[in-house]
Amino acid sequence: MKLKIQSRGLRSELSPRALKKWNPAIQAAVESTSDTITIYGVIGEDWYGEGVTLKRIDAALRAIGERDVTVYINSPGGDMFEGIAIYNRLREHSHKVSTKVLGMAASAASVIYLAGVERQVASSAFLMIHNCWTVAGGNRHYFRDIADDMEEFDAAMGDLYAETSGQTVESMAEMMDDETFIRGKRAVELGLATGLLAADEVTERTTTETQQNNALKAMDIALAKAGVPRSERRELFANFKSGTPRAAGGDTPRAVPTDKRSAVAPDLSASLSEASAILNSLKGESR
Repeated sequence: MKLKIQSRGLRSELSPRALKKWNPAIQAAVESTSDTITIYGVIGEDWYGEGVTLKRIDAALRAIGERDVTVYINSPGGDMFEGIAIYNRLREHSHKVSTKVLGMAASAASVIYLAGVERQVASSAFLMIHNCWTVAGGNRHYFRDIADDMEEFDAAMGDLYAETSGQTVESMAEMMDDETFIRGKRAVELGLATGLLAADEVTERTTTETQQNNALKAMDIALAKAGVPRSERRELFANFKSGTPRAAGGDTPRAVPTDKRSAVAPDLSASLSEASAILNSLKGESR
């Protein structure tokens, strides 16, 4: 099944519940093979605009070439349209694709997971399926059109889950309406997974990157709850990465600039302080 979705320029959003439950430290115990792809993080644009994209997956598949491929997944989801594009690309691969959920495959990541001919999930891991989330702005006519588009989009997702699992479209749609977390054994029972992943294939690996991902997701959740729009949050995180102060906010306290500009492991100590100052400022303005 090749999914075709017209997005009208929409961007889907992460589920706050999935983001909060996601543990980025859960990874494959062994993954240093030449026929493995890892999907650890946000699908599409993450906090820095550098998440898991079709471009990255396509490059990995071209490097693997005419061989079977294993895709390890631990992701809170993200851009559903990017997820669909990755799903289609994996389905087009000329050799066998196996997908394995280590910790979580939520939303867009659950779509990618379904691309596997063999689909395994750890007994302690979860799939999460739900209706598409988006943030949009416009008049009432635009919103009516958006709602119609999203209804078609959700129907396409329901069809995919049903076709893969053998369950009815109605039962899958109901689970999507409820934003359902499905544990490993239940995923096998439903037919979404073809088997359970061996426990020794999963590990919890704490690294600088996973610690920073935990800090970033906590900051993103807190800022979103405080009412900071997504565009401003992304700008703030971009400034954190470059080591520059926030470019907006009037008298909001700012972190001291640094010379660190690492694309992999920026120092978040000043970032956390600045985020706290911004949140305190927002709380003061709301009184």
